[in-house]
Amino acid sequence: MSPTNAPSPAASTPTSASSVWTCPFCPLLCDDQNASAPDCALARAGLAATASMPSHPRLNGHNVSLNAALAAAAKLLSASRQPLLGGWGTDVAGARALYRLACATGAISDAAGGEAMSQALRALQDRGGYTTTLAEVRERADLIVMVGSWAPERAPRLLHRVLEEREQAPVLVFVGEPGISQTEVEIGAHRLPVLQVPLQGDLADTLACLHLLVDNRPLPGTAAPALADLAARLRAATYAVLMWEPAQLGAHAGLLIERLHQLVGRLNQRTRAAGFPLGGGQGALTAQAVHTWLSGLPLRTRVGPRGLEHDPLRFDAARLLADEAVDLLLWVAAFPGMPPPATPGLPRIVLGLPSLAAELGDERNTIFIPVATPGVQSGGHLFRTDGIVLVRLHRLPDRHEDSLPGVADVVTQLLSQLPAREPVPESLAEVLP
Repeated sequence: MSPTNAPSPAASTPTSASSVWTCPFCPLLCDDQNASAPDCALARAGLAATASMPSHPRLNGHNVSLNAALAAAAKLLSASRQPLLGGWGTDVAGARALYRLACATGAISDAAGGEAMSQALRALQDRGGYTTTLAEVRERADLIVMVGSWAPERAPRLLHRVLEEREQAPVLVFVGEPGISQTEVEIGAHRLPVLQVPLQGDLADTLACLHLLVDNRPLPGTAAPALADLAARLRAATYAVLMWEPAQLGAHAGLLIERLHQLVGRLNQRTRAAGFPLGGGQGALTAQAVHTWLSGLPLRTRVGPRGLEHDPLRFDAARLLADEAVDLLLWVAAFPGMPPPATPGLPRIVLGLPSLAAELGDERNTIFIPVATPGVQSGGHLFRTDGIVLVRLHRLPDRHEDSLPGVADVVTQLLSQLPAREPVPESLAEVLP
């Protein structure tokens, strides 16, 4: 769906089937949950974290009105020479509003978890790749290989989603450091062993060896039996799926993902195989999609005097903050688990869960505005992890008394109060009352 014709969050009202709920708390966006008793621990924890609680906008640790907080935030943004829009934990409408704010303020934009997303994108740009969807995995995969990490730890219903309604279950394999507790999984009528393949060297070495074994080429040394068995299974499979989590692959994730794409490409010369990267939760994938639609460039882009500038290394939010290369942080965190980074002395504007007010305490140079979580206190739209399904979220019926504004509403009001850009004072702290 194009961002220009996506329904507004205000149009997303509770359905009559109030027990059916789409969970926004992991990249899978499961749309078959029971709103009153979800069968996923992550969903239950997310609902607890977003439970209603008294919260007011705060300025330097003191409660203020929303108008006062917006006026102070607009003054900060106008005075900033180089603001950073970070987090991007919001839905389609919120991301669209943030892009307009970036254009109006000359900001740099980077999402939480931006490093993993940037490395995965760079690997795809450099080498290309074959990826698949949840539906294809469920319908066709006869071999599923999780590489480097056990993905159900962060997406608890992943195996349920790919095994539900299947008559014949696929073979499950885990490649990585020993230590996962699952020796078998039970999903509905299926009880499956998890074949564990230890690393031969590090993960990069293991993937290189696996590539040689799949090609029936000699190795420099002796292949571990489990690795040789996996190569044989990959050659024999009619539809093998390699799953990985970019955020769990470490500092050189891009190089590992390139090797995974190369392995999948090699398998596709004689059979059928695909990759399934799992990630982009907390609105990150949605932010990437919206920013790319509207600007033609992914996140880690600056709207500057020379127009749009994209630099995945220079515009890394963590690097910018460590180097003190920005003078203001606006952090958006409408989902749990997104605390703003510590920025001693740097002015901050935080749009986040009401619970963040307690974490921020009475910190000076901080403006806090509580916002609604899409799929809980408000409606909205998010992209699922496979990147092709835009899922509509509905507000939970039992949260009808919550009156928290959405990110899009807050940013739109902020834009309307943004004065003309002025010279920067000697200290941005002087802007705050």
